Amino acid sequence: MRSQHSGTESGESPRDGKPAPAPAGGTPAPPVPPGDSGAGGAARPQGAQRWRLLAVLLAAQFMANVDTAIANIAAPSIQSGLGASGGEVGLVISGYVVAYAVLLVIGARLGAAHGHRRIFDLGMAVFTAASLACALAPGPAVLIAARVVQGAGAALMVPQVLSGIQLHFAGRHRIRALGYYAVALSGGAVAGQAAGGLLIAADIYGLSWRPIFLINVPIGLLLIAAAARWMPDDRPDTRQARETRELDLWGMVTLGAAVLLLIVPLLLGTDQGWPVWMWVSLAGSVAAFLAFRRSERSLTARGRRPLIAEEVIREPAVRWSLIAHGVTTMTYFALLFVLAIYLQDGLGRGPAYAGMAMVSWVAAFGLAGPLLARIPERHRAAMPALGCLILAVGYAAVWTYLLAGHRSGPTLFVLLGVGGLGLGISSNALIGWMTFALPDRYAADLSGVISTNAQLCGALGVAALGGCFLALTESGSPGRSARALGIFLCVCVALSLLSAVAAHRGTRGRPAG
Repeated sequence: MRSQHSGTESGESPRDGKPAPAPAGGTPAPPVPPGDSGAGGAARPQGAQRWRLLAVLLAAQFMANVDTAIANIAAPSIQSGLGASGGEVGLVISGYVVAYAVLLVIGARLGAAHGHRRIFDLGMAVFTAASLACALAPGPAVLIAARVVQGAGAALMVPQVLSGIQLHFAGRHRIRALGYYAVALSGGAVAGQAAGGLLIAADIYGLSWRPIFLINVPIGLLLIAAAARWMPDDRPDTRQARETRELDLWGMVTLGAAVLLLIVPLLLGTDQGWPVWMWVSLAGSVAAFLAFRRSERSLTARGRRPLIAEEVIREPAVRWSLIAHGVTTMTYFALLFVLAIYLQDGLGRGPAYAGMAMVSWVAAFGLAGPLLARIPERHRAAMPALGCLILAVGYAAVWTYLLAGHRSGPTLFVLLGVGGLGLGISSNALIGWMTFALPDRYAADLSGVISTNAQLCGALGVAALGGCFLALTESGSPGRSARALGIFLCVCVALSLLSAVAAHRGTRGRPAG
């Protein structure tokens, strides 16, 4: 068994130089020389190159999350600028998320099969080209299509981020890297709202909303060049190619259909009043998920490689940690949605103010990574549940503030920072616990599962919790909006406490190794 603080002070894993456990139905892998990551035989980056690699990976993750949120702020400008209907604007927002969520696991497997750098570069190129198409779109149809392609590009590059961290960082270095990764996750969504509001308000050269997509082009080109220089060429060797390039096409189809049937109703249900076809779609998603699981088990029983390795699903530390991480992510995405509506529609604040409201949350979130790196190993198993409890305290503190008759102001933002610290601790610790729970050969599987789980839970949070908030604020008065926000926060407190229980269950034993 291996603790979360496995590895030496230099960051090298004690797994180096030892035979890796045999894959199901296969033979033991050869020893990995010290300093190697085992990823296609590519040497693990050292020194400054290690952190340059991380900067490239996290910049890509940050961009993908920015573009998840930025279109929400731009929706009114897009509607007026292109003469789009409300439904078309909804597709501009949701088309990206649907393509992104559906293809994440597939992107992870393609990275393992063909090399993480190669798929990262492909994804970044697609994302950048689609961003340019979004900026130049003459009408709603072109913009919607470009957003779908942009989401597909993000789904190719994003899974390589967490896989890259797991493969090229070990010990304390991995814990630090995961801290920065969590900041990119949380900060990207908030930065999307803030940057979107500022860019639209600036109306650069009279381009209105178009700069929010145009800005991705030079950044994307820069990251492609940086990846060519600092990302290791980790294409699988001949032996690995035979094992990893056997893609589970039926698994891709069934999982993609299941995610699609689930996420479309979650994204569009609140706006469209949950018509019958959406409930049929949700039921269909359950059937598709069951078909996917049957297919995966059948492949495993025949000694073939499924889309998601059974070892990932069976590991208790991973299962419980995914539940805890999913529930906390659900409350966070719902909070982004609800707080923006509360401040703008309920209190009449502008989009820039609403976009900046979560800055304290992200700032506190960013403190969690450095703090966790200083926690003694004997206490590290308690961090996931502790983070969930601090998150619950943050939500409760904001609720108490509203009960005292306050509506907004600096105190509200400070109290939101408590929640941000709790989410930062729980997210960092949970993701770290999962990456140490399994050997590195499952990095792609784990990356795809964690990312897809977060996207689906985030969409569920917006649909369920956000939908309930909207139902409670039909009159739009400040008092009614504050009461609705208070109810929403009570639910978030309860969910955070449940996530603490799940996190505790997942960390009762040390990660298997």
